[in-house]
Amino acid sequence: MRPYETLFVLKPDIDEEATTAAIERFANLIQENQGAVEQLNRWGKKRLAFEVEDYREGYYTLILFQGEPATANELDRMMRLSDDVLRHIIVRRDVK
Repeated sequence: MRPYETLFVLKPDIDEEATTAAIERFANLIQENQGAVEQLNRWGKKRLAFEVEDYREGYYTLILFQGEPATANELDRMMRLSDDVLRHIIVRRDVK
């Protein structure tokens, strides 16, 4: 398995329950696709560097995980389909 990290920004106007559900959904998706979540960091609401879809702030979350390329591809696909995600990025970590 390879080390990855994903940082995603959720819309700030969804309630706390929906935010938690979205984060758990992505963490469970990693585990269902033969991955392992190492760390989940909720950064909370932060101001965006620029306006995205008329939003000036978003709810940031960082997940460090282990997985296969198919795991990262499925996570990317699901984040693209989610209406709650403003922006996301998945990168492979360089572990030494």
